[in-house]
Amino acid sequence: MAARNAAADPWVWAPLIGAAVFQIDDWDRRSSNWAREHTPVFGSQSSAEQWSDDLRKASVHVHHATLLFTPSSDEPGEWFWNKAKGTLVQIAGVSTTSQLTVELKDLANRERPNALARESFPSGHASSSAVHTRFASRNLRSIDLPPKVKSVADAGLYALTIGTSWARIEAGWHYPSDTLAGMALGNFIASFFNDAFLGLDGTETTAFAVTATPDGAQLAFRVAFK
Repeated sequence: MAARNAAADPWVWAPLIGAAVFQIDDWDRRSSNWAREHTPVFGSQSSAEQWSDDLRKASVHVHHATLLFTPSSDEPGEWFWNKAKGTLVQIAGVSTTSQLTVELKDLANRERPNALARESFPSGHASSSAVHTRFASRNLRSIDLPPKVKSVADAGLYALTIGTSWARIEAGWHYPSDTLAGMALGNFIASFFNDAFLGLDGTETTAFAVTATPDGAQLAFRVAFK
């Protein structure tokens, strides 16, 4: 159920369709060349590169901030456990996104638009920003805020990911399809991990355990797919 719901998310399938559309008539390469030459948003490739780093970092910071404010419990012990569980699951989601991005880069072996390396597909900045902002968006659902505030916050989160992605294109590090694939990957992983392991919006369907080992601790999940 969690995997099916994540795949059905418009922020997963719509970017994938967009990435496919950009393969028509070499539109991917032509759009990339135009963005690098004109840099309409950020003014220069160096500025775009700096903005891509800053926007991605902002995605990380916002995600971490929402983790602090998600409701946990009025009891100190239960509060700590719930907060630790949420943090560990979301860290695992971020790590999974990063690892999958690296593996897909190796598999695709696509040369970057600036020809500096063969690590173009998918965009790591886009997948990182997407997984952080989607977790932040899911966290916001469980925080007691007015609906209008949540809507504005969601729009801001999506803007961070879109801005990060476009900055990578203007900077010459990625084609549009690279960033769209990265967005889809990050959104899928965050949605799946949230629904499968946390159920912050009341749909928890898993068992979660931390056990001591000679080397430290072991994190265990049991997921019930319906």
